[in-house]
Amino acid sequence: MTSAASIAGKVVVITGGARGIGFATARRLRDLGAQVAIGDVDEAKVKEAGADLGLEVYGKLDVTDPDGFATFLDEVERRLGPLDVLVNNAGIMPANPFVEEPDRVTRRILDINVYGVAVGSKLAAQRMVPRGRGTVINIASLAGETPTPGLATYCASKAAVLALTDSLRVEYRTSGVRFCAVLPTFTNTELIAGTAGAKGLKNAEPSDIAEAVAKLITTPRPRVAVTRAAGLLVSLTKRLLPRAGGEYLARRFGLEHTFLDDVDQEARRAYEQRARGLDN
Repeated sequence: MTSAASIAGKVVVITGGARGIGFATARRLRDLGAQVAIGDVDEAKVKEAGADLGLEVYGKLDVTDPDGFATFLDEVERRLGPLDVLVNNAGIMPANPFVEEPDRVTRRILDINVYGVAVGSKLAAQRMVPRGRGTVINIASLAGETPTPGLATYCASKAAVLALTDSLRVEYRTSGVRFCAVLPTFTNTELIAGTAGAKGLKNAEPSDIAEAVAKLITTPRPRVAVTRAAGLLVSLTKRLLPRAGGEYLARRFGLEHTFLDDVDQEARRAYEQRARGLDN
């Protein structure tokens, strides 16, 4: 487990903090003594989450709005102190055959999952680099390394997050600012509502991702996969098997149908509505 002494007092901002991985991470870091602030586009939910966690700073945050994002970080620093850690967690995962995906949804995925992470990373770096310290943790996905039918745009967005994080890590390697990526497997949040996950592999829990984030704050690493078993499987497949073999193995784990055919559409409906911005 992570030592509280190494995290206590650090100022941490988490985007998409009202639910799922973001909320679990906020709770874990709060329990370790960090000064946590959460933002989320769902204003009512983030107020509920912030009050539930007993946080001093929380509020509406649209990660695709650079001015609003900067204002949020300014408020955090005014009230809590200089930013030590930014966790770029906000993201959406609509599922559909690619040819049926509305252009508006394609743009929305890329805006939130890629542009929002780029905005957050830049705003954090602008504060951290002059101070010579800080950590940016981007929540990517093993989907960024695993082609998945039904999630083409999502997979592309997470591959972009990995490339962005790696490039920033190299560019600022001597600055004292660390850039890290977490790659979750199927995680038991609303993102996978109505789906069965990969056959034979255990899903991650939000608390598993939260613990991985806490460990990265203490000991930064370029990438951490959660679960370890899923990460090893993806890594070994990419290294040892030809592309056709890797795609065959993915089919054996059921990924060809997980987000296209084997879906309980009713169980997934509420999440899809919100992810697509249709719940207003």
